[in-house]
Amino acid sequence: METLRNISYPSKASHNENMCELNKISEQGWKKTEDNSRTGTEYSRIITDPNTGKCYCRGKVLGKGGFAKCYEMTDLSSSKVYAAKIIPHTRVSKPHQREKINREIELHRSLVHKHIVHFYHHFEDKDNIYILLEYCSRRSLAHILKARKVVTEPEVRYYLKQTVSALKYLHDQEILHRDLKLGNLFVTDSMELKLGDFGLAAKLEPVSNRRRTICGTPNYLSPEVLNKQGHGWESDVWALGCVMYTMLTGKPPFETTNLKETYRCIREARYTIPPTLSLPAKQIVSIMLAQDPVDRPHLDDIMRHDFFTQRISQAFDLSSTTNVAMIMPQGFMPETLPVSCCHSAPDFHISSPAKSFFKKAAAALFGGKKDKAKYYENMNRLAKEEEDIFKLRQDLRKNTISTQITTHLSEEVGTPSAPTRNPVTQATAGRPQTRDTIHLIVRGSLGSCSSSSECLEDSTTGTVAEAVVSVLRGCLEHMPKADSLPRGNGCNSLKWVTKWVDYSNKYGFGYQLSDNTVGVLFNNGTHMSLLSDKKTVHQYATLGQKTVFSVLDAPECVVAQVTILKYFAHYMEENLMDGGDVISEPDTQKTRIYLLQWLKSDRALLMLFNDGTFQVNFYHDHTKLILCTQQEEYLLTYINEERTSTTFKLSELLAAGCTSDLRSHLEYALNMLLQRCS
Repeated sequence: METLRNISYPSKASHNENMCELNKISEQGWKKTEDNSRTGTEYSRIITDPNTGKCYCRGKVLGKGGFAKCYEMTDLSSSKVYAAKIIPHTRVSKPHQREKINREIELHRSLVHKHIVHFYHHFEDKDNIYILLEYCSRRSLAHILKARKVVTEPEVRYYLKQTVSALKYLHDQEILHRDLKLGNLFVTDSMELKLGDFGLAAKLEPVSNRRRTICGTPNYLSPEVLNKQGHGWESDVWALGCVMYTMLTGKPPFETTNLKETYRCIREARYTIPPTLSLPAKQIVSIMLAQDPVDRPHLDDIMRHDFFTQRISQAFDLSSTTNVAMIMPQGFMPETLPVSCCHSAPDFHISSPAKSFFKKAAAALFGGKKDKAKYYENMNRLAKEEEDIFKLRQDLRKNTISTQITTHLSEEVGTPSAPTRNPVTQATAGRPQTRDTIHLIVRGSLGSCSSSSECLEDSTTGTVAEAVVSVLRGCLEHMPKADSLPRGNGCNSLKWVTKWVDYSNKYGFGYQLSDNTVGVLFNNGTHMSLLSDKKTVHQYATLGQKTVFSVLDAPECVVAQVTILKYFAHYMEENLMDGGDVISEPDTQKTRIYLLQWLKSDRALLMLFNDGTFQVNFYHDHTKLILCTQQEEYLLTYINEERTSTTFKLSELLAAGCTSDLRSHLEYALNMLLQRCS
């Protein structure tokens, strides 16, 4: 092969004549043949197209099929490499066999799509039929999986997106592939995916006219095909689900030791999803592998599924470099993949989208290049100082409004106290409480404790925290155990944090409430809220004074903070998704809540608000607890890992009991509160 590529070829004028002469030489001298033991056919090393006179050099075997073998084949005039499907005439001697090959050629040559193997040319000689196709040097996903064993979810998104694009093109042309599998998903030199092998492809027919033939690869056959109901677009979706499952787990979902049992599992749609898969991955596999074809999603619905659209979870931590679960976007999809992915798992160094995003905020605040350069130089110096200080700190650092709230503000927002008709037994503050050690990782406030291990909080914050501690402790001490939770109640006026961003290493902690209010607790201890109209700002600054002003008419001394507040709002709107399904109705009384204190542990984020609302977000399972009061009644809202919410009256929960899972979450939340100033 290498010898041929180094030969100097004559001018184009005498090209065909000399190529044929070269063919004669090769036949006489160093011609290599391959014996097809099943047919007795010999494949020549040099192959000539009798119609054009072009000569090709046959290379290594790329794959084998029912009728043919696929070889690497090089055009000797241009050195262009093709994947050549070579079909001996002896293998398609019967009319229906030849008709099948002709159908494949006619169908494939009509397809032009970025993610479909390109059809270049076909010809035949006295021995074989030759189909020249696009050469995919990285072979197929079957080869990649063989080397890798399993593929990461970001890679699966990357490959599936391209596969769905190719399938959608086919289905729009009313063509079914009917043999979708890893071995027919090819990968080019640039790691682009190409769908190939249209030997079983067919036009989509009405249900009444569909052929009942069972064709395809056993592990990827759908229940309706096995039941001889014919192929529809749903059968391709089923096979796509098998492809996805196989890439994520390393083996097909219905693979067993014998074919009969495999078919039984397929008919019953009986398979096991490993717990290691993400929730969106489990969900999308289960709907694609629905037993009833009617229940399977359309291709457009697949691409709209959370598995693809979850750009980032509802929380994003820009300060932490250790919490991988919070840094890695759940729905991350790489734009390209390195070639190393063919044999080893990629190391996705995901640069935070907010890093570059918040640089714009700095640019908005510092006009000239010199100023910006000086600003970044100072930021780097401060970051280094903060890192040195961090090493000397205790585990706990917290953000809080730094100055005492005035009597005027206390009257306005009200200090939370136990509702007059509260049925929950309050626990004595001094009662001993058993608690597990919690590793707290909290960002400080520059104005109060950003560089101190001291725990600083005003009287309002302390009172709010004590009230919540008392309620949680009393509930846990008197609530019985139960195997299931009681029926929930509605709570449409609930305000809770749907998104948050921890950028306290530069600016502060930002969050968005369910009424679309955006708040930022800045590192200097002040708080700003941008109301849902995106025009009005409430500022809670020193001495607890609340100032209200328009975004367009902000005092000069707070223009920088308003700019950062707007960037937080825009970033969360564009990049983060809501963390649950609780929908808040418009608040007719216009009550405003703002963050008093937040703190983070290695397992959860705790947020405490001025009206007594208390929220804890758990990282590992994305569950959330929200405790609030409504009409003099304590309510507890629990958002599970599927982002489905249930709200309970605490009095009913106290009587009926709760599950061990919810109890463990409540105990952890209580311990976080108890240890926040330890």
